[in-house]
Amino acid sequence: MSAWIEMVNDDVASPELMDALSLARTPHGTVDNVMRVHSLRPNTMLGHVKLYRAALHDEANTLPMWLQEVIGSYVSMLNQCAYSYANHWANASHLIGIPERALAVEKALRQQHPERVFEGAELALMRYTQKLTLTPGAMVQTDVQALQDAGLDDGEILEANQIIGYFCYVNRCLNGLGVTTDGDIVGYYSGSSDSL
Repeated sequence: MSAWIEMVNDDVASPELMDALSLARTPHGTVDNVMRVHSLRPNTMLGHVKLYRAALHDEANTLPMWLQEVIGSYVSMLNQCAYSYANHWANASHLIGIPERALAVEKALRQQHPERVFEGAELALMRYTQKLTLTPGAMVQTDVQALQDAGLDDGEILEANQIIGYFCYVNRCLNGLGVTTDGDIVGYYSGSSDSL
């Protein structure tokens, strides 16, 4: 079983669901469970696909893709979402490109000590990510000011904020419905910017 609720297969999908599934297909032609779990309500699948692509794969984003994936992975790690972590850490590790560096980053984030591997704007982003994920009600203006002081512009801060918010949303959806990676192709889609 890939989730605790029913997920509709393509062969019995309504035309409305088939339209949503078409939009959600991966470069491999499959639909990952993170999207298929919406199959009883195609409109939420459509919304999820659009939100995901706007937050993490928009051409206007200026944060490096590897850093976007590290932010998403850190949120997923903090939220104990095995599904998102498996996929997005595979992406982040691939995009970091140096296995030793990727291992060091993963270890530091697992220990919630990003200062061991990051500095400057990257460290400020990891601290913002951790606080917004774990204690959103404690956020204050100086949390954003710290990002600005580290050299991030407001557009980059918004990008990070939206990535963090997206992953908090999806982590809760996945964990709350017991979605697993069973049957999915996990991780980086070579040559594609649309990996889930």
